[in-house]
Amino acid sequence: MKYNILIGGAAGQGMDTISDFLEKILKLKGYNVFSNKDYMSRVRGGHNFIQVRFGDEPIYSHSPKLDFIFALDKNTLDIHLERLSPGGIAIIDEGINSEDDRVKTLPLKKISLELKLSKALGMVGLGAILKFFGISLDKIEDVFPKKFAAEIRDINLKALTKGYELVNKKYELKPLGDQKNLLLDGNTSIALGALAGGLNFYCGYPMTPATSVMTYLSKKQLQAGIVVEQVEDEIAALNMAIGASYAGARAMTGSSGGGVTLMVEAFGLAGITETPIVVLDSQRPGPATGLPTRTEQSDLSFLLTASQGEFPRAVLSVRNAEDAFYQTFKALNIAEKYQTLVVLLTDQYLADAKVTVPYFNLDKLTIDRGKWREDDFQAGEEYKRYLLTDDGISPRIVPGKIKGQTVLVDSDEHNEDSHITESEKVRIEQMKKRMKKQKLIESDIEEPIYMGSEKPELILIGWGSTYGALKEAVELLNKEEDRFGALSFGDIYPLPKRTLEKFKGKVKFINVEQNFTGQLGKLITQETGILMDSSILKYDGRQINGYELVERIKSEVK
Repeated sequence: MKYNILIGGAAGQGMDTISDFLEKILKLKGYNVFSNKDYMSRVRGGHNFIQVRFGDEPIYSHSPKLDFIFALDKNTLDIHLERLSPGGIAIIDEGINSEDDRVKTLPLKKISLELKLSKALGMVGLGAILKFFGISLDKIEDVFPKKFAAEIRDINLKALTKGYELVNKKYELKPLGDQKNLLLDGNTSIALGALAGGLNFYCGYPMTPATSVMTYLSKKQLQAGIVVEQVEDEIAALNMAIGASYAGARAMTGSSGGGVTLMVEAFGLAGITETPIVVLDSQRPGPATGLPTRTEQSDLSFLLTASQGEFPRAVLSVRNAEDAFYQTFKALNIAEKYQTLVVLLTDQYLADAKVTVPYFNLDKLTIDRGKWREDDFQAGEEYKRYLLTDDGISPRIVPGKIKGQTVLVDSDEHNEDSHITESEKVRIEQMKKRMKKQKLIESDIEEPIYMGSEKPELILIGWGSTYGALKEAVELLNKEEDRFGALSFGDIYPLPKRTLEKFKGKVKFINVEQNFTGQLGKLITQETGILMDSSILKYDGRQINGYELVERIKSEVK
């Protein structure tokens, strides 16, 4: 079974705190958890909400159905009450009137004032949530941060207990025991993947929804032995990261679409200097500022060719928090192995969504730093940074590490010795050398994940964060008629083609993306000649879910 809770109100009413405790309690009891945030670009007011989905089986996406609503204001009831399932309830403070018999008005504020801690109102409501689902309060104190003063912790525990007494239980959910899971949001998982991948240097300028990657790494930099720098703008961020990589560090930077746009000139610098670098793009709707706290997948087409001229690159995407860890690790390896730019795509939905994931398998991970030369130079030999090689990859050395050797790089076209040239012959040699690596990158690119029927007639195609919706939609559709499949792309460019070619001419393809123009669908057509038979596109800033996808398939796809 899966259950769905919504906590909603105005910015500043403490929803993050309530949901954070709820998620930790559910994990403590052994349940799988998936939570996602919907918030406005304002510090106070407006309407924000967090949805928490939990159960005894893995959860990959949010649901439009609700079993419980904790409304911190009347606006939340007005907007979401129609989503309440039969038998579900909503709670709100007794100071707000509601004539709907599904709504229970409770003395939330009164109890918090009696406890002389107004912020405990949320804990009173949280107690009511736990009681409704029959979740015991045993060991609840374990979820409180150690930094909490004993007095504050005791008051909050009393608030939970009093809230527990305010409603009747509908369910009797038993603890499932320790499931050996982590509770992570997508950005934290990206940061952990970077640390596991040997990251030495990260810099950036704060921009929602990428900021928390830098924030997490900055908190861990002393413990991890890395350098994290907040710079003056995104132009400086990529140029500084390129400098760190030139000096031998594993380097990465990140932003959202608007910030990545400012980095584009330096994309070319990384390309011609063959400097390994990973750029994280945590997407949100544009153009310009667009919807700064919402989600979208609209930067793909831009990033496939962004910057002046041509050079090899890889574009990877992140499906969920578990995938984010491994994809980030992989991105760092590809960047150094092929001495090139790697773009890692995520989005606001995954950046903020928390999910329980199994412990990461570090045993299967190997850091690949690519070609390096040590102290094996012959007398009189001069290091050639852009040495022509059979595979197009020239060995690197750390500047200043080997006596008598200088690492020259230049943004102009150059010869093997890094000296500027306008020779047609050298230009052709160096272009061919660089572009050889584009084909080589394909060996590290993975095919999309296939889900669904063994004999599909119709295949949904998506990438990145649509994974959960695709998976749930196919499961729901195949319960009625076993003929649906889905392909979820993580690695996007170079485009993996084998699986697509296997299904070519045998099935109908439906493109599912969070953008207006179907950008992955266009890339597939460009690279394979396969045309999409239909498209389901969502670009209102809100993430598609499996139930919505099923409805649209039934109504729009013939």
